Amino acid sequence: MKRTRDEVDATLQIAKLNAAELLPAVHCLGFGPGASGAAAGDFCLLELEPTLCQQLEDGHSLVIRGDKDEQAVLCSKDKTYDLKIADTSNMLLFIPGCKTPDQLKKEDSHCNIIHTEYTTEDLLDQIQASEEEIMTQLQVLNACKIGGYWRILEFDYEMKLLNHVTQLVDSESWSFGKVPLNTCLQELGPLEPEEMIEHCLKCYGKKYVDEGEVYFELDADKICRAAARMLLQNAVKFNLAEFQEVWQQSVPEGMVTSLDQLKGLALVDRHSRPEIIFLLKVDDLPEDNQERFNSLFSLREKWTEEDIAPYIQDLCGEKQTIGALLTKYSRSSMQNGVKVYNSRRPIS
Repeated sequence: MKRTRDEVDATLQIAKLNAAELLPAVHCLGFGPGASGAAAGDFCLLELEPTLCQQLEDGHSLVIRGDKDEQAVLCSKDKTYDLKIADTSNMLLFIPGCKTPDQLKKEDSHCNIIHTEYTTEDLLDQIQASEEEIMTQLQVLNACKIGGYWRILEFDYEMKLLNHVTQLVDSESWSFGKVPLNTCLQELGPLEPEEMIEHCLKCYGKKYVDEGEVYFELDADKICRAAARMLLQNAVKFNLAEFQEVWQQSVPEGMVTSLDQLKGLALVDRHSRPEIIFLLKVDDLPEDNQERFNSLFSLREKWTEEDIAPYIQDLCGEKQTIGALLTKYSRSSMQNGVKVYNSRRPIS
């Protein structure tokens, strides 16, 4: 129900305000039919930066995510933002069509009441990330959807699928840039579920259509990287020279291995004799910034920016750089003409 002038005056009296000292116009905030009968206390004012406001005005959605015991976050289609609580008594901030005191003074206003509706929709989910960020991370993890549920395949099984595909490519003398989906499903279907074969092609290739047929362009870097992980996961440390030789022999003919393919997956110790390489995956390291740096400096006392960058890149915020992280969590020095970084605190 809309407030009457008598109700407004009664509210002013309860608040011990003198109506004569106030401007004559009164704004009454109400919640429209879209609020489904919710009370005013069920809604919160949300202040957004101009970019997010524009997204809402363009018809896009924002989602609030987080479990009950977690900090809530606000997600757009492709980014995630922290939510912070702030108190305000200035209703002018969010009443559409509101007139400021200066505007009212210029008008011949009588003791009128201005009624305004405001509606909002609250969406809550458990994962604190935007839809695009979630889908991107699922792709990074090579997750697949089976029976409506997202699952991560065991790496050994994933490699088994990949071997089936690469052996078929070799036997058919196909180009790795043009692997036909339908033929793969027909040939490998008796060995593995078709959805798993297609999932493998999506993980290690890029899908495209040519003359109505679906093909995949296989990614040599991803395949070489997977082969290296397969070799390294069964050894604590590997002689670098021997590893490079075995690694090149283990990938399909025509593909060339390079240590650049192993950033964020394996680490080379060039100070040991002979030089060695060992498995060190980003997803095996702590998510907390300080703990991540502690783990890295416990493995190696001094790091070059080139070596450490793949292991801290995911810690960078939207406007944060690797250099800023290194400045905060490490100290730099020169070693043989090369800048290196070590821990700011003793590592036990």
